[in-house]
Amino acid sequence: MRNLAEKWPAAPDFATAALNKDGVTVRTLGGLSQLLVSGDLAAWSKVSGLAGDGVGAGAIASGDKYMVRVARDRVLAVGVQPFPIAAGWHAAGFAVSVMDDGLHVFEIEGPDLDRLIAMGTALDLAAASRSASILFAGVSVLFYRFGNSDRARLHVDRGLAPYLWEWLEQAQVL
Repeated sequence: MRNLAEKWPAAPDFATAALNKDGVTVRTLGGLSQLLVSGDLAAWSKVSGLAGDGVGAGAIASGDKYMVRVARDRVLAVGVQPFPIAAGWHAAGFAVSVMDDGLHVFEIEGPDLDRLIAMGTALDLAAASRSASILFAGVSVLFYRFGNSDRARLHVDRGLAPYLWEWLEQAQVL
């Protein structure tokens, strides 16, 4: 039987891999706690202590823990430390799913960030969006800025991370 894996490039060692050229740096962020929360987001806010609606595409998130808006009734809670909230259904009206191993996080930084983002999506970077969910380089990601306007984070399904890395390697801005 043919080995079809031979035609695909080997996945990079994301623990050490970094791209740095043309004013943009790309690296993987590991160790973040990621919880997908669905349902009554007001109840979730009371239990978690995270207030607000979560950041949308292009908005700036900051801090050791924050929320990224996925849909009307869904957010991704992201933190440096694990959240003290159990996975599963909560009687207050929301469900929590641990996404730590399901979503790969790329951090992209530099003065040419907007040029790179414009290559990957039709998103109007000047317009605000309530949801961080966008199509980037042909795959669904969560996109938002972190800390300042020259740094962004992309959360992508872990199985698509090698593809997105290859796309980033070949992007002309890099």
